[in-house]
Amino acid sequence: MPYLLHPDELGELLAEEPGFRTAQLRHWLYRQPVFDALEMTNLPKSLRQALTERLWPFSVEADRVGDGGTTRKWLFRAPDDADIEAVLMGYPNRATLCISSQAGCALGCTFCATGQYGFERHLQAGEIVAQVAYAAAFLRQMGMPGVPDHLTNVVFMGMGEPLANYPRVREAIRRMVDEMGMSPRSITVSTVGIVPGIRRLAAEGWPINLAISLHAADDELRTSLVPINRRYPIADLESAAIDFRAQTGRRVSIEWTMMEGVNDGIEQARRLGDIAQRIRAHVNLIALNPTPGSQEKASGQETIQTFRSTLVDLGVNTTIRDTRGRGIEAACGQLRAANRPSPQRVEVR
Repeated sequence: MPYLLHPDELGELLAEEPGFRTAQLRHWLYRQPVFDALEMTNLPKSLRQALTERLWPFSVEADRVGDGGTTRKWLFRAPDDADIEAVLMGYPNRATLCISSQAGCALGCTFCATGQYGFERHLQAGEIVAQVAYAAAFLRQMGMPGVPDHLTNVVFMGMGEPLANYPRVREAIRRMVDEMGMSPRSITVSTVGIVPGIRRLAAEGWPINLAISLHAADDELRTSLVPINRRYPIADLESAAIDFRAQTGRRVSIEWTMMEGVNDGIEQARRLGDIAQRIRAHVNLIALNPTPGSQEKASGQETIQTFRSTLVDLGVNTTIRDTRGRGIEAACGQLRAANRPSPQRVEVR
């Protein structure tokens, strides 16, 4: 499976071929991905046939389409039966891919389907970047109505905590930048607050985007929703976010899932406003996409608008994010949950 090899090791697959074949294969994998190795037209037919059954490090378990064809969710299955989810969201001027960094998640956030169904394993760098290549091949070869024919943005907001799988995520980002030619500014890493990982990412030197999944503005509530807050409380997270902006020059964003009667009150909005001002962050509000294992409900639109108005009045740049793919279980972990109906909760203490 070529994506599981480091690009510099691809020659191992082509030991009987001239050296230039390695560069050709590398181009097809990273610069011009295709669904089928038989489409790698400048490679010998025998080589294409040998690669065709092992091109991808996963198979497609489910393929769901929503929002008039502008949202696509894939559930991939690795040979060891691990689940991998990716969601492609198309807009008139951009195509954003949400990718997974782990099969499952061990952090146990109460409202997240992935956390409710436990942790399987870390994804390898090649499994992460193969999600990007697959979506790139889809856009170029199949396309979406009214959407660019290439990926414009990649966000680590799928299954798993990216900074808990740091070495492999780092290598996947390196391949996106160095091998695929993506700008670091088009890549966003979302974290629930792994402070050492934020500091390591800042030190890499990439002008990458950081999104912090905050969801509560005081430690008591946040710990009840996001258990890792016991280890890395809000004050430590703020400090790391401030340093990240100083080192990378990139604005941090705060992700806030709106849950009825939980974190959608005016006092939470005011406290969030204080945090956002201190770290000079943009706030994204999104209504909860309910999951079968969660008791929380989405806040109503009027409540969300009031919450936003409170933040705006405090001088905080705030966006109500579009909710995509509700009909195709597009929230992180939902499609996996639909295919594996017995949750096993894992909590971090």
